[in-house]
Amino acid sequence: MLEEKINADIKQAMLNKEKNVLESLRAIKAALLLLKTGKGEINDAAEVATLQKLVKQRKEAAEIFAGQNRSDLAENELFQASIIERYLPKQLSRGEIEDAIKNIVTELGATSAKDMGRVMSVAAKKFAGTADNKVVAEIAKSMLG
Repeated sequence: MLEEKINADIKQAMLNKEKNVLESLRAIKAALLLLKTGKGEINDAAEVATLQKLVKQRKEAAEIFAGQNRSDLAENELFQASIIERYLPKQLSRGEIEDAIKNIVTELGATSAKDMGRVMSVAAKKFAGTADNKVVAEIAKSMLG
């Protein structure tokens, strides 16, 4: 389903002569094809994980370029990340993540940093595709002390 949407958007970008958008869409298509050839059939969770990986790569590259005073390249990477994010599920806000982690901590009876693994295990399943694990871990760590 995602692959069909990407293909349709690639055609539209070609017709509109949107070079930057086309480059991003082709990167998504290539990543999905690699995933497909490696595993055969792919599910939605694998597609989302792949897209998140692509976004993370783009953002890390943008940080590196910005650190080297290459704002032109950083802007391009951030633009590509924004195009790829269109195909990801809506990301939860920090407040929503905090509320959900409070509930998880309460359910598990977690009280100290020793319980971090249990909390993260449940949180990773709950937030799959809708929250950055780095943010989730940061919030959980602050709640557990």
